[in-house]
Amino acid sequence: MDRPELLTAMAARHAVRHYLDTPIPPAVRAELDAAIARLNDTSGLAMRSLYDEPEGFSGAMAHYGNFRGVRNYLLLAGPERPGLATACGHAGEQIVLLAQHLGLNTCWVGLTYNKRKARAHLGPDEALVLAVALGYGADGGKPHRRKPLDELGHVEGGRDAPAWFRAGLEAVALAPSGLNRQGTTFTLAGEVVRADPGRGTYAPIDRGIAMYHFEVGADGGPWRWD
Repeated sequence: MDRPELLTAMAARHAVRHYLDTPIPPAVRAELDAAIARLNDTSGLAMRSLYDEPEGFSGAMAHYGNFRGVRNYLLLAGPERPGLATACGHAGEQIVLLAQHLGLNTCWVGLTYNKRKARAHLGPDEALVLAVALGYGADGGKPHRRKPLDELGHVEGGRDAPAWFRAGLEAVALAPSGLNRQGTTFTLAGEVVRADPGRGTYAPIDRGIAMYHFEVGADGGPWRWD
């Protein structure tokens, strides 16, 4: 996917909890799985895609989370290490945006799925971080509240934000986050950008998601991560 396609997917993608009983075609599965394999290789993760497998979203927890018809999902996992949650957020959002581009809908899920049944698909040394519901939604979801750009980032020294930095923040404004808090904030010092997580259990995951959005939006700017 090129940058315009990614930005289009960011703007179009919203959380969806109700899914149709429509199988994901083999060609779409193959493209998703190829991307998952590539990201696992480059990021040292152990993400898994599960298709036609309703057990992970069966039972009381899924009902509590208002999920219906989830038969496909992605497990975000990897060997336990510092920064695992942020890495899962960063890589997982790439799969989420690809899924949107391929005509699918998604929802990040922290609590309301069957973790015991999900872990059965992982190796003994792989830590489960999160799940993403996947499939053809009954609707396209609804836009979430977005914070103003000046609450998402700033430039040290009172300088005006360069265009590439603002473009990065505009992409961050489209990023999903736990309870729509959008707690990750970005600071530009010289040509160095720092991404500080917000508060809460899922803040490190939100940070990884927001960092990927910033990278796409600020592509081409003279900057590097802190």
